Amino acid sequence: MKFIRFKKDDFISYGLLEGEKVKVIQGDIFEDYEITDSFYDITEIDFLTPCMPSKIVCVGLNYKSHAQEMKLDLPKEPVIFIKPSTSILAHRGEIIRPEMSQRVDYEAELALVMGRQAKNIKPEEAVDYILGATCLNDVTARDLQQRDGQWTRAKSFDTFAPFGPCIATDLDYDNLSLELILNGETKQKSNTSDFIFSVGEMVSFISNVMLLNPGDVIATGTPSGIGPLNAGDIVQVKIQDVGILKNYVR
Repeated sequence: MKFIRFKKDDFISYGLLEGEKVKVIQGDIFEDYEITDSFYDITEIDFLTPCMPSKIVCVGLNYKSHAQEMKLDLPKEPVIFIKPSTSILAHRGEIIRPEMSQRVDYEAELALVMGRQAKNIKPEEAVDYILGATCLNDVTARDLQQRDGQWTRAKSFDTFAPFGPCIATDLDYDNLSLELILNGETKQKSNTSDFIFSVGEMVSFISNVMLLNPGDVIATGTPSGIGPLNAGDIVQVKIQDVGILKNYVR
């Protein structure tokens, strides 16, 4: 299934995406819900972020190819950081380049959406706590990241966490192709089989650090090929069996 959140005039709801149609869902996809017979065409709605996370936990340097690109040793355990909930941006929204940065980069990532509260879980249990996957662009002010030494400012600007358009369920998260397309040209292309740490290892590790709530998002790292975003660009994150996240840059 592919869950979305959408707005139609003043009406906001979860929906089930089926081709070019969205079936209205009554209730909360993280609790109790019912799929109704009411539907809209996707041309009639505005996409919202498919959930409202309390936090976005990101795993840095989790593709072997990216470690090679950055000339870094493979980490012995996941390197994690947090993007604030205020950085979220929906499908078709505008990424805003901050004035204080001269180099803003794209980073295509598979993101996991937690379906249940998770704390101190084992790697083999992780899949039971994940609702599904979505596309995420870990937008980064690269010059500020290098200047600061730590990553909070570079990763946390408003609009720096576009994700969506949907949450896709029942996938093999450790074997999905992903692609970053900038102005129609492929810039990143890989498969999550290149992960250094598997989805189970990542979710378990994070849950042993902090409580994960339903709707929280875990970004699983980016492959090689990172590069800059400029005003006027159209950037897309495409993930197998999930969909295409499209955003504009200004």
